[in-house]
Amino acid sequence: MQPKVIALIAAFAATVPLAHWMTGNIGTACVTDGPCLLPVGFSLGAPSGALAIGASFVLRDAVHEVGGARAALVAIAIGGILSAMFAAPALIFASVLAFVLAELADFASYAPLRKHSLMLAVFLSGVAGSIIDSAVFLWFAFGSLEFIVGQVVGKAWMSLLVLAFLPFKQRAVK
Repeated sequence: MQPKVIALIAAFAATVPLAHWMTGNIGTACVTDGPCLLPVGFSLGAPSGALAIGASFVLRDAVHEVGGARAALVAIAIGGILSAMFAAPALIFASVLAFVLAELADFASYAPLRKHSLMLAVFLSGVAGSIIDSAVFLWFAFGSLEFIVGQVVGKAWMSLLVLAFLPFKQRAVK
């Protein structure tokens, strides 16, 4: 595997423990037995870990772009394992399920969209993953979808930010 692919997988994998740590430690308010929240705009709040997960969608797409589908699936498997390792014991099921389903949704939607536009593929596949991640995690972790809109908005902001700074190499579409 190329060093660039390994570096991208490592960056992607780093978002998993970062998201778990942020959710429990970073925020303007922390909910008892719940997440720490940050404002994400439009009078919305989101669990702070949503920002790291927003970055994960773009980084997973970068792994897919540079290393191909196999490397992207390897990255998702590594992320799922890390999610199980770093999640709070009460949140392991919700965390792993949300992470794997969301990343697979991102993976499945990225390739067909990529045939039309790289930037559109990265953004829209991230939105698809974000919605699934938010709904699955919030429901299984907290039994509520209260923060879903804030989570999706927060992840979208972070995806746009990372996308702006991550140099995607345009490849010829066949």
